[in-house]
Amino acid sequence: MPEPTKKEETEVLAPAPAPPREEPNKEKQAGTSPAKEWSVGESPSGEDQDKQTANNQLSTLFVEKPQGGTVKVGGNITFIAKVKAEDLLRKPTIKWFKGKWMDLASKAGKHLQLKETFERHSRVYTFEMQIIQAKENYAGNYRCEVTYKDKFDSCSFDLEVHESTGTTPNIDIRSAFKRSGEGQEDAGELDFSGLLKRREVKQQEEEPEIDVWELLKNAKPSEYEKIAFQYGITDLRGMLKRLKRMRRVEKKSAAFAKILDPAYQVDKGGRVRFAVELADPKLEVKWYKNGQEIRPSTKYIFEHKGCERIMFINNCVLTDDSEYYVTAGDEKCSTELFVREPPVIVTKQLEDTKAYCGDRVELECEVSEDDAHVKWFKNGEEIIPSPRSRHYIKVEGKKHILVIEEATKADTAEYSVMTTGGQSSAKLTIDLKPLKILTPLTDQTVNLGKEICLKCEISENLSGKWTKNGLPIQETDRLKIVHRGRIHKVVIANALVEDEGDYVFAPDAYSVTLPAKVHVIDPPKIILDGLDADNTVTVIAGNKLRLEIPISGEPPPKAIWSRADKAIMEGGSRIRTENYPDSTTLVIDVAEKDDSGVYHINLKNEAGEAHAAITIKVVDVPDPPVAPNVTHVGDEWCIMNWDPPLYDGGSPILGYFIERKKKQSSRWMRLNFDLCKETTFEPKNMIEGVAYEVRIFAVNAIGLSKPSMPSKPFVPLAIISSSSVSFISEAVTTDTTVTMKWRPPDQIGAAGLDGYVLEYCFEGSTSAKQSGENGEAAYDLPADNWIVANTELIEKTKFTITGLPTDARIFVRVKAVNAAGASEPKYYSQPILVKEIVEAPKIRIPRHLKQTYIRRVGEAINLVIPFQGKPRPEVTWKKDGAPIDKNQINIRNSETDTIIFIRKAERSHSGKYDLQVKVEKYMETASIDIQVVDRPGPPQVVKIDDVWGENVALSWTPPKDDGNTAITGYTIQKADKKSMEWFTVIEHYHRTSATITELVVGNEYYFRVFAENMCGLSEDATMTKESAVIAKDGKIYKNPVYEDFNFTEAPMFTQPLVNTYAIAGYNATLNCSVRGNPKPKITWMKNKVVIVDDPRYRMFSNQGVCTLEIRKPSPYDGGTYSCKAVNDLGAMEIECKLEVKVIYQGVNSPGQPIFLAGQQQVVFPSAGSSCKVCLLA
Repeated sequence: MPEPTKKEETEVLAPAPAPPREEPNKEKQAGTSPAKEWSVGESPSGEDQDKQTANNQLSTLFVEKPQGGTVKVGGNITFIAKVKAEDLLRKPTIKWFKGKWMDLASKAGKHLQLKETFERHSRVYTFEMQIIQAKENYAGNYRCEVTYKDKFDSCSFDLEVHESTGTTPNIDIRSAFKRSGEGQEDAGELDFSGLLKRREVKQQEEEPEIDVWELLKNAKPSEYEKIAFQYGITDLRGMLKRLKRMRRVEKKSAAFAKILDPAYQVDKGGRVRFAVELADPKLEVKWYKNGQEIRPSTKYIFEHKGCERIMFINNCVLTDDSEYYVTAGDEKCSTELFVREPPVIVTKQLEDTKAYCGDRVELECEVSEDDAHVKWFKNGEEIIPSPRSRHYIKVEGKKHILVIEEATKADTAEYSVMTTGGQSSAKLTIDLKPLKILTPLTDQTVNLGKEICLKCEISENLSGKWTKNGLPIQETDRLKIVHRGRIHKVVIANALVEDEGDYVFAPDAYSVTLPAKVHVIDPPKIILDGLDADNTVTVIAGNKLRLEIPISGEPPPKAIWSRADKAIMEGGSRIRTENYPDSTTLVIDVAEKDDSGVYHINLKNEAGEAHAAITIKVVDVPDPPVAPNVTHVGDEWCIMNWDPPLYDGGSPILGYFIERKKKQSSRWMRLNFDLCKETTFEPKNMIEGVAYEVRIFAVNAIGLSKPSMPSKPFVPLAIISSSSVSFISEAVTTDTTVTMKWRPPDQIGAAGLDGYVLEYCFEGSTSAKQSGENGEAAYDLPADNWIVANTELIEKTKFTITGLPTDARIFVRVKAVNAAGASEPKYYSQPILVKEIVEAPKIRIPRHLKQTYIRRVGEAINLVIPFQGKPRPEVTWKKDGAPIDKNQINIRNSETDTIIFIRKAERSHSGKYDLQVKVEKYMETASIDIQVVDRPGPPQVVKIDDVWGENVALSWTPPKDDGNTAITGYTIQKADKKSMEWFTVIEHYHRTSATITELVVGNEYYFRVFAENMCGLSEDATMTKESAVIAKDGKIYKNPVYEDFNFTEAPMFTQPLVNTYAIAGYNATLNCSVRGNPKPKITWMKNKVVIVDDPRYRMFSNQGVCTLEIRKPSPYDGGTYSCKAVNDLGAMEIECKLEVKVIYQGVNSPGQPIFLAGQQQVVFPSAGSSCKVCLLA
């Protein structure tokens, strides 16, 4: 019995026959499923077929799934997936994968393009994946996934790539490395679907076999993906897990002297031997499969040979493909077994078959094994049975039968069957049976509303198509198409005129037709449903009347209109008729009152006659009313009335509309939107003092009359209310005068305010009665007793009544006057005594003047000091006890305050100012301190006290003039004797001595000092008379010798590119910085392809900063971008990955992406502008 081979060894299997091939130069579109060539080891189970069928039935999003295809090396192929968008609020998310894990969105570029379109009419999203210039390593299993919210759908398909020259298949088990877990991490069966890929070997000398395991062991982790893609490995994760276990450093086992090999391989039905050698033969050994202990049986045989423990597995099947391990004491060692299925060949070939339409056809073949997996093809496309399909496949042991129920001409084709080790094909021809017409169609004449039944019978039970006047007939609630065996009928209930025509029945697949004519007749009818019960039509005079009366009848009847036994002709001028097959129309171009009357209609055709009478009434709008009269006006209202119009237009007056406008305007404004039933109206909300006009419209059932003539212009005015005028303070009296103050009215109105009238009367002149504290009707005095104080209207709100006797008591009132007249008088609340009142003076010093008031020289001084006192106080100012010189200081006094004003302050204005306010024998005093300050003078003397090392000690005396304020500090400057340029050494220094340090050895310095107070630095500075020499220590200075520096440098990136996310539709930028001399040449690449003259990209380089701008990227712009810098000294290249994200409106945004190497991206998109990408470390 041969020993099984290990997994690591490469095995070349026998080639399989080639399937039918298509034209070599034809590009293949997705949606076709060409015949595929199977290799040894491929045998999809029935469970996989059930899953595929279930996926097709349970598809929730796909309406069309991508199908597998075959392409030649260098050719193009497109896969198409379609998603229905009727129930989707936004675009679904679709992803394309190769194998189980490789996302193809990042691989888009020269050889792979992803596209998406949306058809608005059918509301279908179409997603395309196009492979350009295919290579051999592009072959494999692909997957398409679509997601929308909680919905998910996916499908898998295969791609085969063939060489263009004659080749022989070569199968590598590495390409089928794909496992499905079942309980354990690596448990399950090998999926040999990858072995379906056809491998073609060029007619060249054979290359040495490559051990992928050894490649992965010796490769760097960064090259794993490249090796997996190159050798068609889809389950890279599983291989890496096993590689990790293989790479583990095996510790020296205390139990095992020799362990199991990492992997074993055996053919199906073969025998495999596992052997370990124990260090101690007394140890108990247990064997396990997928964690389950193996018991001895006819399948599992155990042997002991000294220290060697052996397990045989007989008659290996696919379920034996699993992980095995053996335990000895506390230790264990494991391995994996791979079971390879032998090829299945065709033992009985298909035979060419001929049949008739409608027959049941069976195509039969036999294969070398029972229940083997066989694929059927029709013209190169795989046949996938479905529950509703006429095709199904029967398997009876080694016999496989393709059954076609009710065969049609479309089933004529070349059918082939393919196994993992062979194929067979045969032609199926379907012909038509001769057709006989047993009962033809007959012509029919049917009354309107009756049933139409067209019936025929043919010799075969075939379906057919019914047409009417050359157009297909569709079933409705009224029209039914009946097919029972060989009988075909069309039944139309309640025949209509539209049902008349030529009907034809054409059996499917035959050129024979059965014609028949249907004729529908109907007596004439006049339809007056749209008129009143008495058939009366009302028309407005002057309008055009077009009275259309629907009629019916088959054939179309002839209509005649008449009035007073006089026929109305079709060719008349103003009154005429128009006749159509389904209606008759009476037309009156300009209706007049004389057109009123009864009009008759007569219809006649071969089926009978009809008659009807219609009454036409001509009405008009009423005449305009006469001009309205305005009887009363107020501040914003008026009262108007009018008379009804003389003629109401033949319809009762329903009401009136009123409009108004300003006299100087031409724009009328409607005042009522509900009809006014009466002939009087009160307009409101008018502007006081503006002239208005009003007019009237009369309304009846016909419409609106013309407007009446406008009324005479009128102006709304209102008298000012006395309650809005009030006195604001007590009266100011002297021995002969009384001064009154009051507030103006709150509302003056549009008429304005012309002025005020102030009146008074003496208390003893007549009896007075006081009724209120606020002066509302306070006195009841005859008008003759009141004396007008002002001869002319007063415009101000203050007036002084003069010429009054001392100690008299008077009453005072005020009136507001405008164009409408004088308002009601406003009374002062009590009698006023005419006598001077003495009030002691009081000075109110402002808070900021209670401290010293400081101003700079040249600034203005304006101080206001309020005071009180009656009669008018006497004000006296003094400065430092002496009278003020009014030529330098301005003093202004009033009854309530005094102002001291100095236009330009000088230091001589500083001092203490005394204010004295005196009223008769009463007196009040106050003082104000004013200080005028200026910048100080320079210090008196500046001396150099000592010089040592790099230090100089200075001292100075304060300035004579401190600017009338305290010295706040000093500023010290130094100057080299050679340049005499001054530099500040110390600022805001408070002492009068300082030490200057860090002076340059060998230089000679001068120093100067500025004084400083609150006004700033002094204008001049005092400089030292002598200079300070910083002596050298006697060292001889030698000029250094500098060699020319070599600035040339190879390119070096000082800031690399970083992995970036971008938002679809917003510009993205990639930035890096480079240096080098000579200036390097910058080249940008995408997926190792140089970007040249592409309008979607813009490249910038400024001061060594290189920028690549991608305009409005899409998901296809994602990939690996590189920047290469080259000069004469060398070249350097860096790269980064760009992923383009799509954000949809109306849903929540995704979470914030996390970048590799701890970087975080912040994107600030705005409509119509570039997308700025920030990477935060």
